[in-house]
Amino acid sequence: MYEYAIAWEWIAFAVRWLHVVTAIAWIGSSFYFIALDLGLVKRPHLPPGAYGEEWQVHGGGFYHIQKYLVAPATMPEHLTWFKWESYATWLSGFAMLCLVYYGGAELFLIDRQVMDVSAAIAIAISLASLAAGWILYDLLCKSPLGKNTWGLMILLYILLVAMAWGYTQVFTGRAAFLHLGAFTATIMSANVFFIIIPNQKIVVADLIAGRTPDPKYGVIAKQRSLHNNYLTLPVIFFMLSNHYPLAFATAFNWIIAALVFLMGVTIRHWFNTTHARKGRPTWTWLATAILFIVIIWLSTVPKVLTGGTAEATPAPVFERFAADAHFPAARDVIMSRCSMCHAAEPVWEGLHAAPKDVVLDSDAAIASHAREIYLQAARSHAMPPGNLTGVTPDERQLLTAWYESAVSKGDAP
Repeated sequence: MYEYAIAWEWIAFAVRWLHVVTAIAWIGSSFYFIALDLGLVKRPHLPPGAYGEEWQVHGGGFYHIQKYLVAPATMPEHLTWFKWESYATWLSGFAMLCLVYYGGAELFLIDRQVMDVSAAIAIAISLASLAAGWILYDLLCKSPLGKNTWGLMILLYILLVAMAWGYTQVFTGRAAFLHLGAFTATIMSANVFFIIIPNQKIVVADLIAGRTPDPKYGVIAKQRSLHNNYLTLPVIFFMLSNHYPLAFATAFNWIIAALVFLMGVTIRHWFNTTHARKGRPTWTWLATAILFIVIIWLSTVPKVLTGGTAEATPAPVFERFAADAHFPAARDVIMSRCSMCHAAEPVWEGLHAAPKDVVLDSDAAIASHAREIYLQAARSHAMPPGNLTGVTPDERQLLTAWYESAVSKGDAP
């Protein structure tokens, strides 16, 4: 049964790799077309219906690109659709959510000091929030408010900040940030699946049938693409945040999330303005730097502002690790070799917070992180880094025996 943990870890690694590759393809093509669209130049010699053109050089060749706001007079024989990058990114990301946060709900999704719920209820809340977020956003876009592009952007920002606060009231800080990224990415990918691609297909069908396409479909798709443009960078931040507890493991994490969305706007505004040849608004970099400094401060403010942390208690699924006969000896190894870093107040020089917010200073905490200890310090030598505290082979074997003994008495968490 203990080999299950290793197989699960490799499957998660493979899906994460796929997710990164597909995200690179989606974000790369998205950023390219945004820059291309903003850099188009109107010239008198353009064919009827053409909005603008641009010349580019890459890989030793020259490219001459023209854009039609609706469509050309006749359809080309071959038409490339940019959609699978988005779909594959969302599907692989959802698979990661299932593997890590649903499969390990007791450890990564649920914080019983925040909300004491079962794994089934926590997963149901997660799924419902992703679906409800898209429905609410889509209704806003289709309402009379949707005709005001920037007013709609402000409402979208309020919705995202509200979700940031809401997620931190339900899940662990790490899961809250990951869900906020998934919530935003769901809106982005659903824009492609339900709005942008269907509208383009309507235009193509009209052309094939000899009808004049309605320009409104392009206008609607353009608005959704604008939203995706400004949401991309925050999504990347939240997807990476699980490696940085200073971002998510604070009472002010939802405020940090709100500021991250603003940084996404300021950064993209600089690139969008520059690509449109409307100047270089350098003030955006100062604004971004100030926002980032505020985030750093919020992550390190004195504890008098954040309050104390309640004593952790392990979920029933982890109790057998604390009850196993090998636990006292394993605990002694962990306390002597790991606690200087994995503590509420690390004593290792240069560390101000426990790596990945993993604190191993109590029996309950050690039992709850048994699988991570097994993978990181028993079956591999990842921890401690460079074996700085001198964990011996016998000690690693002891940690292995503890985990495998406990797992043999029940299902692996």
